[in-house]
Amino acid sequence: MVNSDSCDPDCRLESRTPHMSGSRVTDSTPYSDATKTGDDTEVQDVVAKELSQSLSLRSLQTPGVIPGYQIEQCLGEGSFGSVWLARESRTGKKVAIKFYARGRGVDWSLLSREVEKLAVLYTARNIVRLLDVAWDHDPPYFVMEYLEKGSLAQLLERGPLPVDEAVRIAKSMAQALVHAHGSGVLHCDLKPANVLFDAGGEARLCDFGQSRLSSERTPALGTLFYMAPEQAVLDGVPDARWDVYALGALLYQMLTGHAPGRQDGTERVLRQAGTTEERLAAYRQLLTQSPAPSEHRSVPGVDKRLIEIVDRCLERDPLRRLANAQIVVDMLEARERARSRRPLLILALLGPLLFLGAMYWMAESVFPDIVATAKENLASRALAGDVISARILSESIKQEVNHRIKELETAAATESVRQIIAQSSSLSAEELQAVCRDDSGDSDLARSIRQLNAARESASRLHTDRSWFLTDGTGQQVYRFPVEGEGKNKESSIGKQFHYRDYFHGQGQDLNKGIDPSTVAPRRKSGVSAAYLSTNTGQYAIAIAVPVWSEDKSQVIGVLGRSLHLTDLLDQWEKQLQGEARPDQRFLALAEKTSKGLELLDHHWMTVTNMTNHSGEIVFPAATTQLLQDKDRTDRYQDPVGDFDPLYKGNWLAAWSPVEGTHWIAIVQENREIALQPVGQLQHVFQRSGYISIAVFSLMLGGFWFLLRRASE
Repeated sequence: MVNSDSCDPDCRLESRTPHMSGSRVTDSTPYSDATKTGDDTEVQDVVAKELSQSLSLRSLQTPGVIPGYQIEQCLGEGSFGSVWLARESRTGKKVAIKFYARGRGVDWSLLSREVEKLAVLYTARNIVRLLDVAWDHDPPYFVMEYLEKGSLAQLLERGPLPVDEAVRIAKSMAQALVHAHGSGVLHCDLKPANVLFDAGGEARLCDFGQSRLSSERTPALGTLFYMAPEQAVLDGVPDARWDVYALGALLYQMLTGHAPGRQDGTERVLRQAGTTEERLAAYRQLLTQSPAPSEHRSVPGVDKRLIEIVDRCLERDPLRRLANAQIVVDMLEARERARSRRPLLILALLGPLLFLGAMYWMAESVFPDIVATAKENLASRALAGDVISARILSESIKQEVNHRIKELETAAATESVRQIIAQSSSLSAEELQAVCRDDSGDSDLARSIRQLNAARESASRLHTDRSWFLTDGTGQQVYRFPVEGEGKNKESSIGKQFHYRDYFHGQGQDLNKGIDPSTVAPRRKSGVSAAYLSTNTGQYAIAIAVPVWSEDKSQVIGVLGRSLHLTDLLDQWEKQLQGEARPDQRFLALAEKTSKGLELLDHHWMTVTNMTNHSGEIVFPAATTQLLQDKDRTDRYQDPVGDFDPLYKGNWLAAWSPVEGTHWIAIVQENREIALQPVGQLQHVFQRSGYISIAVFSLMLGGFWFLLRRASE
């Protein structure tokens, strides 16, 4: 993209010579930022008004046929003409063509100076190249490169640039100025709109419409906030230090996001000036009375060398300012060399110290390694015992479940159970409850239940069942022992539908409670239901259930089951496992495999009191996948209960084993710190040496940091 006057978002002041005998200087364009700070209207003199009127009457019609080029679209229109995107017919290459309109009272041959300067600078890598010119054409034009990546002004609309990017662009512009100054050309209007980017992202300098030869004495007005104070006069003599100031302003804006001194208040003051001369006087006064720009000093990544470059470029006194762009290039390159030498300097100064420190640190790390090895060995031995305990636990749970299933199957095969189901079809829920309450133990089922409970009570480590229940083929509960519920809910469940429960249908999970009973068939195999939260006790429970077959074994007429809390299932092994350890130091847990991972069913912490939050709701530990990722043990187990109780935070030793025939995982876990306590005293002895090493190493790091800072400065 090639910039045109009308595309310039800055307040540009140009010097024009309408006649050879005069040197009147006026504004070339109205102030384009008048809408930024309110309803203030730019005050224009007679010439500016006349110019604005002529600009408003211009059209964007194609300026005509250009031999060898196909005009595509207008890129912008300015006070001297317009810039168009075109394509070269022979090669298809995109170019930018700048047309000069022959306006009233202007000798357009003077504008050929821009072409002459571009021709002089044709070989410059950082300057937009001139490709063709036709002053005898109507309107006259010249052809330049088309740079499609846009201008720096467009890039800065998104805010400041990274420091390295800003320095890269500033260096490219400084090199462009070095080449221009070396060819005797002063740009005199360096600003973001005049910096374009080629396809490779390299910055290129364009728009030499205000440029002057170093031998010329004709004044040239650039753009406010980028002009040096001595340039902002109507009779200033062009100087290379004008471009140096503009380069500093450009770098300052890339670092901070705005040009030096450009604020709403200063813009308002400049807009209130009536003529160009008054505006220039106001601009000079603002520069001389305001403090030197300093925002770049607080930008992260801006070092002292870069601060010095910006400050010396923006010196208001031209005698104190850097004399030319070559000095800026030299200072930027010196900064790059200093930054590139920094790693070598660190290595040269601190390499030997780092080597000695590393050797000392390696020697001191032998003792911590001994402690770590001892802890690892002790943890391995503890985990080996926990793995055996977990396997015994899972096998014991399996045997206990199978034993209870056999008891159920024996009871389900009795004629008494079939009779209860048969007579239930003619009785209401109240009548079924009454029959159960009147049962004095004469039925075979009642006698069997009492005998089994008595046997379990005689063995003090075994828990009796929470309940026995019987449903018919539709899922209606027709028998329960005991009749009433337990816990918070004492209401009997006899006569209610439980066809949706997993223990009835055996599909692996509970179904929707509102599902039609006729669509759910009773289970045909004995098994354990999915764990469910008991509405009566608020604890996880399971139901062991078996089908009740008709006398001829042709169909399932009901389901007989027994329920128990998972806590009761593990209690008989808990005390044997704990030994002398506290319950919260070594305990058993039970988890179930789900689509989310492993969900805890039973845990030392999982009591109704602990799981009830302030709102009275039951909360559950999150599912974990950690135990599924390892084989059968880990010394870094993160207990999910740690999210609720800090007592269970940290690393635990954990071993686990699946319970055959179920989705359960039996877990044995113990507090890692307590299990490794025998090594603690040995570790304490070596800690003092470790602290000394850390202190020495910290002092070394502090010294290294100090030297590094000094070297970087």
